[in-house]
Amino acid sequence: MHHGIAIGKVSDAARVKIPTIRYYEQIGLLAPNRTEGNRRTYGQDDVERLTFIRHSRELGFNIDEIRTLLSLQDAPHQSCHEADTIAKARLVEVKRKIASLTALKAELERMVEGCSHGRVETCQVIEILADHGKCVFHDHTVAA
Repeated sequence: MHHGIAIGKVSDAARVKIPTIRYYEQIGLLAPNRTEGNRRTYGQDDVERLTFIRHSRELGFNIDEIRTLLSLQDAPHQSCHEADTIAKARLVEVKRKIASLTALKAELERMVEGCSHGRVETCQVIEILADHGKCVFHDHTVAA
């Protein structure tokens, strides 16, 4: 009798932790077969699905986006327009984050370069942190 791939081997093959595999099952991203004794049994298709999910998460897609991408993958003959739309939206978000991080880097460089290694009372770092209005580069509208 063939029982499929053990969860530990699936975890190793897909590079996904066992609790994460169980979580993905709980939220419906993964549906392994069950034995008569209700044990999970996994196949190569589950490993591939978990790898897809892991890679999608590494690229920053959220669970709902991944759910949609998986449903598209499960119906390969349809248009890929929705997948393209999801990926384009993710790209816009990544570009926005890069711009924000670039501004943050410039602000931190300005703070550090302005440091005279004197006393705290004249410290550029402390002064800028105390008065956000002196922050030149970073978006003042973003709440922490």
